[in-house]
Amino acid sequence: MNSQERIAAALKVSTDTRAFELGRGNLDKVPALFNKYFEGRTAIVVADNNTWRVAGSEVFEHFSKSGIPTQKFLFTEDEFHADWEHIETLDKVLDESGAIAVSVGSGTINDLCKLCSHHHGQSYLTVPTAASVDGYTSFGASITYQNAKQTFECPAPVAVVADVDVIAAAPKEMTAAGYADLAAKVPAGAEWMIADVVGAEPIIPDAWHVLQDCLDELLGDPEGVAAGEPKAISDLFEGLILSGFAMQAARSSRPASCCDHLFSHILDMTHHRYKGKFVSHGFQVAIGTLTMCAVLEHFVKYNLEDIDIDACVAAWPTLESEQQRALEIFKDFPAPKLGYENIAKKYSDAAAVRKELEAVKAVWSELKARIAGQNYSFAKMQKLFKIVGAPYEPEHIGITRSDIQAMFPIVQLMRWRYNVLDLAKRLRLYDDLVDSVFTKGGAWEL
Repeated sequence: MNSQERIAAALKVSTDTRAFELGRGNLDKVPALFNKYFEGRTAIVVADNNTWRVAGSEVFEHFSKSGIPTQKFLFTEDEFHADWEHIETLDKVLDESGAIAVSVGSGTINDLCKLCSHHHGQSYLTVPTAASVDGYTSFGASITYQNAKQTFECPAPVAVVADVDVIAAAPKEMTAAGYADLAAKVPAGAEWMIADVVGAEPIIPDAWHVLQDCLDELLGDPEGVAAGEPKAISDLFEGLILSGFAMQAARSSRPASCCDHLFSHILDMTHHRYKGKFVSHGFQVAIGTLTMCAVLEHFVKYNLEDIDIDACVAAWPTLESEQQRALEIFKDFPAPKLGYENIAKKYSDAAAVRKELEAVKAVWSELKARIAGQNYSFAKMQKLFKIVGAPYEPEHIGITRSDIQAMFPIVQLMRWRYNVLDLAKRLRLYDDLVDSVFTKGGAWEL
């Protein structure tokens, strides 16, 4: 299946996005698409100083020539993130203008436009300026609210216009971040397989096949991505957009993330900086992805056909004890009740744990083969990140291996989504599994 065929098939399963234009020098298509979906409405081009320069001013000029009433709004901060204060600002702008947002930028501006458009009961159009994240077409916006990184449910844009030349000219660090974000779908897919088997979150075929069937191919030219070759950049960006379509089909971020992204959420919520600056989402996710590749690589070495289910069930703690454990783990965290709240959402009682373990044991031979086929080895993923220019050691983003080790208890508990660490807890293998990452010869040997 070629790119056009993949995009056409993906648009059939998307629930919000109706058009995806990917090509070179195609920003002149924006007004016509806007008019198709928002005839008679005013457009407001939303950008920051950088994205206005690289694409926003051109988009605005095309609107002006088209005769469509057009305004602009620029975020002027040198560095800003998807924080709630900016939601309040943009909500006010849309209130006063009555306009439809045309997002020109990368992940932050897109998420702000996405949620604010939802607040106003309308869709929007996005013009990405970098292959840096997979959130352009995702269902939901990732916003920091009350000290916690949260995904707010809201529809994706009705249309995307992506100029490959603009995207290829983005800073190489942004492109490498996007590559890492796309690569995170490798371990995330393996964890979804686990959640499917235990019955926590069944795999949705449309959401799975739209990206996973071509993921290896779209990750397959890191040299081209590093060199900024248009074909490689186009493939990478297509993968990021397909990831968003998968999330639309699932109505959640399950197809795109699991534990790999939670390391990033911890760093965001603790306001981590390196050399005085925030580390990009994709660069944070790169280290989470490598970590989870190592975890899954070790996990498939267990012989779960021999597990003593009775012993595992007998040792399983009560919800109350798990909640107390969560309160202790999160007591110094910016959101001290986060683990307490989420463990209640995903806690299984002893009878349910028995069923989960019986299901895993019954298909372990097949499941471990599927996980091994899905996952990349730590060495392979690290090599890809070296080539593309993404971080491949924790120190590259200003954290230590001990920092990663300390994050594991938070990662396991901070989200309601079932993950491999949850299964390891039920199997009484959690400590051994985590230790495998940091022991002698492990991925992050201490």
